[in-house]
Amino acid sequence: MSSVTIIGAGNMAGAIAGIARKSGADVQIVARDAAKVAELAAVTGATSAAYGDTLTGDIVILAVPYPAVDSIIATYADALDGAIVVDITNPLDFSTFDSLVTPADSSAAAVLAAALPGAKVVKAFNTTFAATLATGNVGSVETTVLVAGDDADAKQAVIDLVIGGGIAAIDTGALKRARELEALGFLQLTLAVGEKTPWTGGFALTR
Repeated sequence: MSSVTIIGAGNMAGAIAGIARKSGADVQIVARDAAKVAELAAVTGATSAAYGDTLTGDIVILAVPYPAVDSIIATYADALDGAIVVDITNPLDFSTFDSLVTPADSSAAAVLAAALPGAKVVKAFNTTFAATLATGNVGSVETTVLVAGDDADAKQAVIDLVIGGGIAAIDTGALKRARELEALGFLQLTLAVGEKTPWTGGFALTR
């Protein structure tokens, strides 16, 4: 059975916590907002912890906006050494919503992997909205989590967690594929912000 720590207490954190609990994982939720952490823990059956507390998960999911990642690295770099670290971020320029802030030949996941050389960084969940994770569907199609990473065992652990939680997951290849996943996530977000697609919808994968 996996143990999972989710850093963050927003909608994505709640949806991912629900999936992890359905898979049978022990889940810890860590965030600065104690009230939100307590609320999510009560709803999902997770345990709660304050930001800066010891992380208990073998899989650590960064369910935060991209600008918050630097603080997590500064606070938890040593604790994340050897851990599976799941990056769900889309590194948007939030002032314009018109570009990504990472270099064109890189990605948020690559930046994270460089900052945490001892961690097994996996990209996942960035092309799905919280609502489609919670319901398990994008319209009439099953929600699929796209997963990328360089460590095969770490990637499989994330895939097993997702499938165990009742939705589909697909291995998209090496961590360098995070560049394309983040571009896809960026497009989906801009469409939703522009009210051209609902936050309960998004891109779906048929097989």
